[in-house]
Amino acid sequence: MLTRKQHELLQFIQRRLEESGISPSFEEMKDALDLKSKSGVHRLISALEERGFIRRLPNRARALEILRQPDDVTAGRPASAKVVELAKAKPAPLREAANDVIEIPLHGRIAAGAPIEALEDGQILPVPAALLGAGEHYALEVSGDSMVEAGIFDGDFALIRKTNTARDGEIIVALVRGEEATLKYLHRENGMLRLDPANAAYSPQVYGPDEVEVQGRLAGLLRRYH
Repeated sequence: MLTRKQHELLQFIQRRLEESGISPSFEEMKDALDLKSKSGVHRLISALEERGFIRRLPNRARALEILRQPDDVTAGRPASAKVVELAKAKPAPLREAANDVIEIPLHGRIAAGAPIEALEDGQILPVPAALLGAGEHYALEVSGDSMVEAGIFDGDFALIRKTNTARDGEIIVALVRGEEATLKYLHRENGMLRLDPANAAYSPQVYGPDEVEVQGRLAGLLRRYH
């Protein structure tokens, strides 16, 4: 039997996968479960993984797969709580990446530290289709280490779904003051936009709402080993 928090997290991940095809960030999971820190999310994820309810997909940012649901979906819930019946739901099978490659534009480097200019140099990056969901995508090479706690490292290729909207807690490509692009968590606070790093060595960046333009949301990550 799962604890109430473990069950809530499993259901939240399932809903987000069904809605967008992308598992939620640790920041989103922390907020959804009203936890004080992301370390609590790490413990819940590890417990669910040990019990065989989820697995982490290697070398991919925010990559979680639901393996099964508890037999009793109301376990640990108050009797009055409304529960979405997901016990019989099965996770969609992963598409085979072999011979299923999509070429997307590679638009230069993007900062995962202080903002730098994102270059549009006309290159193409072949990407396994299994890493991408619906919509139009492009890629950016990551420069810097401010997102390492989100599993995003210098030299990685961030796979970005084109959009001009995003929810709090999502990792976005933010165009700052029309000149510089950076990869950060988005948060709205007191009428301002806060761009949060995932590295304790860096401080959040706060801008006015007219200074930041959302140019996409992180959809996946590609890493080369040399």
